[in-house]
Amino acid sequence: MGNVKTAFRNIHQNLIDGCKNGDQKAQFQIYKLYYKAMFNTSLRIVSDTMEAEDVMQEAFLSAFEKIDTYSGNVSFGAWLKKIVINRSLDVVSRKKAIFEDIDTHYELMEELGNTSDEVNGLHEKMNDVKSAINKLPDGYRIILSLYLLEGYDHDEIADILSISSSTSRSQLSRAKQKLLSELMNGKERR
Repeated sequence: MGNVKTAFRNIHQNLIDGCKNGDQKAQFQIYKLYYKAMFNTSLRIVSDTMEAEDVMQEAFLSAFEKIDTYSGNVSFGAWLKKIVINRSLDVVSRKKAIFEDIDTHYELMEELGNTSDEVNGLHEKMNDVKSAINKLPDGYRIILSLYLLEGYDHDEIADILSISSSTSRSQLSRAKQKLLSELMNGKERR
């Protein structure tokens, strides 16, 4: 076969091209399209709305300044998310997040109990989980967010955080155990 183009074709390519040309309307449209998802990604890592807001401003400014480096090999959203995650991790590292290197793994209970089909019950459980995640130490919360919520694998997390993939696995195991403990303690307090 001939020369096949491997670049990712974005559904908003015209806006990305506009951003590359310095079009402020295109930048605003990109901002509106990606802001909420990127804010949520940052918030799960930094666990503070004001800091997540600051990260968003810096990340978008950085993305627009470096948009010529966007090669199109991945989706624009994935490229932007990497900038947001790196900025968020910078904020956390300034807070001295500590990653423990743990040799042992713990088994996690698969079931948290009965699940309710009622919408209110589901919202309450979702809020309980969000609250419990926010109570986790930075290291655990970051690993859990990157793995479960952002979909990164252990090798990618190891690269992002400059840790070993075994450390990522053990941190995830400990984070799940700690999360389960927080959720169980929350049930007992009711």
